[in-house]
This record gives sequence, structure tokens and C-alpha cells, in this order.
Amino acid sequence: MSQSPSLADMEQPVWRRAMGGRESGEGHRAATPLELLFDLCFVVAVAQAAASLHHALSEAHFGSGLLGYAMVFFAIWWAWMNFTWFASAYDTDDVLYRLLVLVQIAGVLILAAGVPRAFGEKDFELITLGYVVMRLAMVALWLRAAREHPEGRACALRYAIGITAIEVGWIARLALPESLGVAGFLVLVLAELALPLWAERYWHTGWNARHIAERYGLFTLIVLGESVLAATVAIQAGLDRGIAPTALLSVAFSGMVIVFAMWWLYFAQPAHRVLTSSRAAFSWGYGHYLIFSSAAAVGAGLAVSVDYDTHQAHIGALAARASVAVPVAVFLLSVWFVHVRPHRRGRRMDAGFTIAGLLVLATPLTPLPLPLIAVVMTGLVLVSLSAPAGRPR
Repeated sequence: MSQSPSLADMEQPVWRRAMGGRESGEGHRAATPLELLFDLCFVVAVAQAAASLHHALSEAHFGSGLLGYAMVFFAIWWAWMNFTWFASAYDTDDVLYRLLVLVQIAGVLILAAGVPRAFGEKDFELITLGYVVMRLAMVALWLRAAREHPEGRACALRYAIGITAIEVGWIARLALPESLGVAGFLVLVLAELALPLWAERYWHTGWNARHIAERYGLFTLIVLGESVLAATVAIQAGLDRGIAPTALLSVAFSGMVIVFAMWWLYFAQPAHRVLTSSRAAFSWGYGHYLIFSSAAAVGAGLAVSVDYDTHQAHIGALAARASVAVPVAVFLLSVWFVHVRPHRRGRRMDAGFTIAGLLVLATPLTPLPLPLIAVVMTGLVLVSLSAPAGRPR
């Protein structure tokens, strides 16, 4: 990729740079301030989705709440992920590029504004509008790449054509009767997931393994931070209702340990070591849907626990306890499968994650689920400290 801008060229923004493709082996490649702003705006949508899940679970709307959360989070995650990989390949940081990123930020804010309506009224018009705005901005970026990077033109055009066709499908889905809405959603999700496989069948876009690992790590931090915020707001609400601080101490301390352990386990191994091929990158990148969505759901679950302890939830003890246990278990098992297993850290580590996930799922049957989850998570951290460093495939 000889047209790739040099580091000196990238130090200062200019009006126009050639989008010739970044070098995949470029050293000192780090997340840019624009990418950080992009992530912070996306976390607004994540917070809205988690807050809506919290209220749905507290009101015993389990089926619609979980389905709505899965659907909304897919739109957030997929739009974020597609831009992240594109930026790793083609970030020029010039004026046109920044303006198209701004359009995507506007789209995610529109999407975030529509989340409560999607959960409460099953009205997905505003969310679809925001999603289409984000994706059409990506079409413009891919068309620019097709024009300015001859080597990757066919691949870029496939992306542009595929995204445009799928966005027509998302708009058409709004006209479907409610009984066909979920089926239409699943068909379009499969089309979205298959698009990169089709577009890159004969030519793979370049990406920087360290840059991708950092971008995913930063978004994981932001999502975990949203869980801390959700729990903090819920505890403050409990205090405002006149609940004694000691009554909320178990939730606060256990929640802090759980989130800290989640952070520790995710960052215990450098991700860039397993991003050795496009095939490995696809499975690793796709698998983060479960990692991100479960991490955000932990915050919603902690808020549900506070609602139950303060007699604000319309659910039983088992459901309240499971609201934290289930997303923590999903997080553990998905982190193991996507992020830990490829490092080949040994049977002790593999068994540790599996056993910990099962133990966490059993905690709702006990009278003290949150402290026990914290204990299990702490034990798994200790196992990870004693396990070998591993040899990635």
C-alpha cells in the first residue's frame, strides 16, 4: 500500500489526503481523538439500551425486554464495529473524513433517542433512521476508498453496494406487520453479518492488529464504566428513597468487585497476539457482541438488584438475583471462548472459566448471590494469575 500516508503527514490535519490505505504493520498506531469521541457518543446509546433493559426487567417484561435489548444492541455494535475496522484500514483524518464521522455520530445520537420508544412502544422508526444515517455515511466512506485506492476498489464497491441494499431492507422492514418484525430483523442481521464475508472474498482490507485490539479494549472499558454508572445511579436512587446505606452496601461492594474482576479477566492477555489472520479476526470481532452486550447488561442487573432490595421491582427474588448472574456468566463464557481460549493458556484456565460460569449461574439459588458472584470472580482472577502465559495459535 504505497499510497499510505506517513506518520509525519498524519501529525496535522489537512483539507484533503489520498485515501490510499494504511499500512497494516504501521508502528505506533493508536486510537485517535476522533475515535475516542466516536466511542463516547456511542456509549450514550449503550447507556440508553441498558437503562431500558433495567426498567423492563424490574417490571417483569422479560421476553420483550431481552429481545428489545438484543435488537438495539446489535445496531449499536454493528455500526461501531464496521467503522472501527474501516478506520484501521483507511483513516485519513482529513476534513471530509471527519465530517463523515460526524454524520455517524449524529446517527447514533438519533438512535439513542429512539431507544426508550423502541422498548416501550415497539416503535423502531427513530432507531432505524439513526442506523440508516450511520450506515449511509459508511457507504460514502467506502465509495471514497473505491475511488482513491485502486487495489481495494472491488472490495470497497461490494461494501458500498451491499450496505445500500441492506439499508433499503431495514427501511422496508418498518412496513411489515408486527408479527413479521422479528423474522425480518433476523433475515437482515444475517445479511449484515454475511456482507463482510462476501465483500472480502477475493481481497482483504488491511488493518492493524494492535490498533484493533486497542479500539476494542477501549470500548470494553467504556461499557464497563457504563455498568459502574448504572449501579451508582441505582444506589443513589435507593438512598433518596430513604434506604439506609448499610442495606445497599452488599450491592455496592459486590458490584465493584465483579466489575473490577471483569476488567482484569478481559485485559489479562494482549489481544493483538491472536489477530493473526482475517479468519481469526472475523470470529474475534463478531464474538465481541456477546462481550459488550453482557458487560453493559451487568449494570442493568445491578440496578434491578437495588430495585428489588428497595421494594421497587415487580419481580421475585430468583429473577432479581438472575439479573446479575446471567449476564456475568455470559460475559465469562464469551470472554473465554473469544478472547482467552485462542491464547492456549492451558486446561486449568479453560476449566476455570467454565466452572466459574456454571457457579455464577447457580448463585441465584442462594440467599447471597452478589457476594458469592464476587467471590467466584475473585477466585477466577487468582486462577488466571497462576496459569501459563499461553502460546496463541
